[in-house]
Amino acid sequence: MGKQKFYVVWDGVTPGIYTSWTECQLQVKGYDSAKYKSFDNREEAERAFAASPYAYIGKNAKKKTTGPSTEMLPAAVIENSLAVDAACSGNPGPMEYRCIDLQTGQQVFHYGPIHGTNNIGEFLAIVHALALMEQRGIKGKVIYSDSYNAALWVKKRKCKTTLVRDARTAKLYEVIARAENWLLTHPCATPVLKWDTAQWGEIPADFGRK
Repeated sequence: MGKQKFYVVWDGVTPGIYTSWTECQLQVKGYDSAKYKSFDNREEAERAFAASPYAYIGKNAKKKTTGPSTEMLPAAVIENSLAVDAACSGNPGPMEYRCIDLQTGQQVFHYGPIHGTNNIGEFLAIVHALALMEQRGIKGKVIYSDSYNAALWVKKRKCKTTLVRDARTAKLYEVIARAENWLLTHPCATPVLKWDTAQWGEIPADFGRK
């Protein structure tokens, strides 16, 4: 019997970790821009799934790696930073967001899915990162986001969404209210920088589902 493999699907029908090539194929066959890779153990696969696929696939990937590479970061990017991003299946639709530490390549937090929009997710991800840094006493890091709107909303301390308020969005609006209240009650000097996708490629926190 061959050695057990674990297949990470970052971008496919249903992203996840699969234990057989047949299962993996069902997720990626015929799926445009599918991103997937096999790993020798579950621990490595879980690290990879929590990170950007570009640390493991493509011309910048290391041949043998046990975690996301920071060597692939563009020279202009500040390594001592957090990168946040959101993904939404439909807009509105199931939305989630997460944060990656660019020094370690590890996922710092993940939230969702919850019914919402991509812009709301980007906004909440930035506020979540700011609050976490304050809570943990983290100094000196910057935050990268590829969303101009979300960064502007954070600066104005207001989520300028037009998402309909109904039973499906009630919980999300509670989260938004907490985020806005945090911004209004916590002066923050942490820089929120725009990730230059055109120059640097997808932000490392990207879910790889475009």
